[in-house]
Amino acid sequence: MLHSYLKALLSSHNIEVTESKESILNIFVEDFKEEIEKAIQINKNLVDKYQIRNKIKDITGQWVSLPNATVGKAYQHKVDIIGLGWDTMVFTSMEGLDELGMAYDNENEIISGTPSFSGDHKIKFLYRLQGEDDQVINEKVFNFIVNPNPRSLWKNIGSNTDDIYWKADEIFDNQKLGDRQIVVASKRGRSHANAGTFRDDDFAFKHFANTGWSIISVADGAGSASQARQGSKIACRSVIDYTEEYFKGEKLVEFDQVLAQHHHNSTDETNKYISTFVYESLSKMAYYAHKKIEEEAVRCERSIKDYHTTLIFTLLKRYEFGYAVLTFGVGDCPIGLLNKELTEIKLMNWLDVGEFGGGTRFVTMPEIFSSDKFVSRFRFKLVDDFSYLMLMTDGIYDPKFIVEANLERIEKWKEFIADLKGSNEENTVVDFNPENENIGQQLSTWLDFWSSGNHDDRTLAIIY
Repeated sequence: MLHSYLKALLSSHNIEVTESKESILNIFVEDFKEEIEKAIQINKNLVDKYQIRNKIKDITGQWVSLPNATVGKAYQHKVDIIGLGWDTMVFTSMEGLDELGMAYDNENEIISGTPSFSGDHKIKFLYRLQGEDDQVINEKVFNFIVNPNPRSLWKNIGSNTDDIYWKADEIFDNQKLGDRQIVVASKRGRSHANAGTFRDDDFAFKHFANTGWSIISVADGAGSASQARQGSKIACRSVIDYTEEYFKGEKLVEFDQVLAQHHHNSTDETNKYISTFVYESLSKMAYYAHKKIEEEAVRCERSIKDYHTTLIFTLLKRYEFGYAVLTFGVGDCPIGLLNKELTEIKLMNWLDVGEFGGGTRFVTMPEIFSSDKFVSRFRFKLVDDFSYLMLMTDGIYDPKFIVEANLERIEKWKEFIADLKGSNEENTVVDFNPENENIGQQLSTWLDFWSSGNHDDRTLAIIY
């Protein structure tokens, strides 16, 4: 090695060592061995230092971007030292993360934490390369963008409490409903809260101890209708009022008798009677709601179109042989009945989606009642038992089920129930223990879930 080095050095000075002078070279190497070794080491050190300086320049000029983070969301990113070609680094650290509520794990080379505020931040990446003095620290600046949390961009402006049709932006309730429990919550959507406008959804329910029947109604006022908030309110309360005033007497006694016969021995005659009873009774309730809204429109000298609203409602009664479930629906708000074992889902109404080019139908439309499809808006089901009976507006259906076909998939309903019970990004839990007095508030809190692009009013009623 010493001979080769000395030959190369002499050659660089145009001095060639011929074969006849090899003996002189050998003697020279022996005489000046120490000096040659020092020269070799000096050259090596110079080369190493140059390579280090060159590597630092390359690292400084190398473009490295960190994935964007979001305020309030957990963040984790591994700085791929080897993948970046920085395999000669023997020390790494970062400055500027602490103030964001984040940290850098030097051993595992991982940035993690939950950013506390947004902005375009400069993070100092500190490092030392192999061969550098222990006191040397090099610096590279990373750009780190933390985006605002989308939720924080939405305003929550209170609605006008002086408005003639004002109603609370959020409402919830939980009570006994016959031998079952009901929890229901309705909350103004972010799009309305951002503009300070009103909650257009509504609900109502009541149990009638004298007949054993319970009724639950849910409505979604049309966003394009100026008085839709009142239309949905009138629709929901009207079917309750009608039930209290007219859904009683000998007709119900006769229905109970026929239903008992039907349970023991279903015949064409009992089927026909039940279908007729359901159609006649529920169509009168729906039309009663339509007329009450119409009366309000006339009183205020407005068009009934200003009060456009969907309407779904369910009549429920417990018999010794099971539960009778009667439903009506107009619009795009689903009613789901899940069996006791959570193995079957029965969609209890026909949804007005797609049939009219995506436009929904409203109970305020007179043509609903004269359409040859009116009869398809009614459902009847006699079941031994059930786990959940749910009524919801599209503010729930759109983000959680996405498409109508998913409403008939038990897997999607199981996911939905798991979501309600805490399997969600916010870890929000609705505890369906009958002794839970806070379930109404829990459901209302759950309604705050985030779904990009879905900011409509949300109403969900659950009988359990």
